[in-house]
Amino acid sequence: MSLLPAASAKCEVSFTVNGHAKKVLAHPMERLLDVLRNDTIEGMAAHALMKLLQESFLECGGAQCGICTPGMILAAVHLLEKKPQPALTDIREGLAGNLCRCTGYMQIFEAVAKAARQRVAQ
Repeated sequence: MSLLPAASAKCEVSFTVNGHAKKVLAHPMERLLDVLRNDTIEGMAAHALMKLLQESFLECGGAQCGICTPGMILAAVHLLEKKPQPALTDIREGLAGNLCRCTGYMQIFEAVAKAARQRVAQ
């Protein structure tokens, strides 16, 4: 009797991301990274919100040194996918955890709000 799962079996893999429990069913021979969605700023280049967010960040001064910009924009994409018309508190919560030393955050929050307004107007 083998202790390994059958080749056709799926295994439940549990882990946490930012304190939230996640579960994925994976084939035993798959690597975890092969079954998880992993978005990068480069991989999101064709996303419909990217152009709006990039332009808004530039116009509002939300990108200065550029270190936090990829994380801020990715968080903003995911926020606007869930809440197309976010309030300021939604934007603050959606971008929480991304640290910026340059802008003081207000320009970033305004850039996300502006992109949301422009998206709704289209």
